[in-house]
Amino acid sequence: MPTGRKVYAAAAGGMKHVTMELGGKSPMIVFDDADVENAVSGAILGNFYSSGQVCSNGTRVFVQEGIKEAFLTRLAERLAKARIGDPMDPEVSFGPVVSQGQMEIVKGYIAKAVAEGARLVFGGRQLDRAGFYLEPTVFADVTDDMTIAREEIFGPVMSVLDFASEEEVMARANATEFGLAAGVFTRDLSRAHRVVRGFEAGTCYINTYNLAPVEAPFGGSKMSASGARTRSSRSTTTAS
Repeated sequence: MPTGRKVYAAAAGGMKHVTMELGGKSPMIVFDDADVENAVSGAILGNFYSSGQVCSNGTRVFVQEGIKEAFLTRLAERLAKARIGDPMDPEVSFGPVVSQGQMEIVKGYIAKAVAEGARLVFGGRQLDRAGFYLEPTVFADVTDDMTIAREEIFGPVMSVLDFASEEEVMARANATEFGLAAGVFTRDLSRAHRVVRGFEAGTCYINTYNLAPVEAPFGGSKMSASGARTRSSRSTTTAS
């Protein structure tokens, strides 16, 4: 985002029209009536796709209190079976991060999470092999003021936050300078569409995440995007 601001300022000085996408810290809300297995699948795809190096990833996963522990247990079971290695191998689940420098940045965020009191549920380590390989990492008991809940990490780190009510979680989900994407998991489609209408975000997902048709517009709001096209770009993808 800081680099994008500099580009935008330079473009303004030259009276250039620009459209920019500047990253995100997207929320994913899992209500207690959701299909837990499907929600876990969505959280994995929405956090660890491309080893977490996706701007629209739903890295703040809000799970309603009633199913939080069941969600975390199943998530850890699924990740324990994942294979990490050469992304060109079709049997591999997750590949490396892009560089040594980015790996060190991600490790720094993991260390901050531990220092700030988040509970490490899975992962958190660099693999002992050639290359920039990190375990997919999940933290629970994350609070809104923790560094990993506020800053874009761009690596395989998921923050799980719990909530009690729809009103509470909507306020917390939107309490960010970013607004690129968002997702909701629930069997109540009336609530799902109500939540989507309340999101301050561009691409919104219902009972899925990071699965969007190429025909759908891609953009965001707030500090995640700029330009007339992206400000008005909003799309919703619902799992069939």
